[in-house]
Amino acid sequence: MGKTLFDKIWEDHVVKHIPDGPDVLYIDRHLIHEVTSPQAFSALKEKGLKVFRPDRTFATCDHNVPTLGQDRPIEDESSRNAVDRLAENTAANGITYFPLGDPGNGIVHVVGPEQGIVLCGQTVVCGDSHTATHGAFGNIAFGIGTSEVEMVMATQCLLQSKPKQARIVVDGTLAGNVTPKDVILYIISQLGTDGCTGCFVEYSGEVFRNMSMEGRMTVCNMSIEMGAKGGIVAPDSKTFDYISGRRFAPAGDEFRRAVARWQDLKTDDDAVFDREYRFDAADIRPMVTYGTNPGMGVPADGVIPETAVGCDKATFDKALAYMGFRRGEPMAGKKVDYVFLGSCTNGRIEDFRAFAKAVAGRKKAPDVTVWLVPGSKEVESKIESEGLGDVLRAAGFEIRQPGCSACLAMNADKIPAGMYAVSTSNRNFEGRQGYGARTILAGPLVAAEAAVTGRIGMPV
Repeated sequence: MGKTLFDKIWEDHVVKHIPDGPDVLYIDRHLIHEVTSPQAFSALKEKGLKVFRPDRTFATCDHNVPTLGQDRPIEDESSRNAVDRLAENTAANGITYFPLGDPGNGIVHVVGPEQGIVLCGQTVVCGDSHTATHGAFGNIAFGIGTSEVEMVMATQCLLQSKPKQARIVVDGTLAGNVTPKDVILYIISQLGTDGCTGCFVEYSGEVFRNMSMEGRMTVCNMSIEMGAKGGIVAPDSKTFDYISGRRFAPAGDEFRRAVARWQDLKTDDDAVFDREYRFDAADIRPMVTYGTNPGMGVPADGVIPETAVGCDKATFDKALAYMGFRRGEPMAGKKVDYVFLGSCTNGRIEDFRAFAKAVAGRKKAPDVTVWLVPGSKEVESKIESEGLGDVLRAAGFEIRQPGCSACLAMNADKIPAGMYAVSTSNRNFEGRQGYGARTILAGPLVAAEAAVTGRIGMPV
């Protein structure tokens, strides 16, 4: 029987197999930030240890940082302390760190690929659940807890039990107003938030082959929202072209040798998955969520259903009560208070290009607050060099500075209680964007439409 892409990478990284137990897995890349690393660094220091392979560890500050006034000291004391400790800990251990203002700074899952830190066929971990993003490059990438962060720092290895595997195939051609975010929101709405629990998901089929690297990252990013451990896409020429020339990527003959290896990273034709799902691209339309988990989704002009896949009546009723919605109500036309474009899901240059194109020649709705937050300094720079900033400002928008921003309520960018936010981030849990905030997940085109009309609607 053939092997999956996941099998091949896993087996290549097993240092030791423990009978009736987990594997000792070697970790190629360890990404860290200011929230989940301080305790791990403190534990190492107490034991008289330093980071074993600092050359395999890369750090940035993103969760707690403000998105305005980054040239000034951080006002919030706890956030400032967290960022200061990251700077101290990385310096003490010889770790590459991208501080605020550095050209390499940004959201950890945006700068990793941008800087050529994340390559192909690797194991990639971070103390952040959306590490799954890096599976877009043909990697086994997943989030870990703080105790595991310490383990990787100390040994460059991790104890892991091999998960089951699923394959999701989407064939056909997407409509012009359907984005990768819509694809993954549609899949989660069909499978539910537990549809791939305990599995690593491989995405294959015509839709993913035609998708850009930015789009693949968006899809893999949200794999965990259907219970998966992570997501993976087989690398191809798009992947290699994206990596080529980036700061930490191999160059010259070394890059050519790497590509020769990476071209073998694919699932064998006779490989068997534990689960398989197939979807038709023609069935996918621009999506929005109406509840308090990413599986509660419908087309932007759809109606709120009687129930959601994998959701019991009590949970469904509670979600609708929190959102102030009712069964059978249309989503189109619902008033919006905030719009957020950004996060490790949709904070890349492709997302800003799509948003800018959609709002060109139009004006921001006067009663909507819009936060446009680049995922990195590189994205921020490209917004200006490509003229997108001029388009966005002419439409009445303000471009903020890089950071996780309103994806989660860990910085100043919080949605007020009771307000509705169309957000291109990854989670719509109760309080995710602020106490009492009501989050409607969407892609950049639906977000653009909401930003100029003040209401939910199908993108033009």
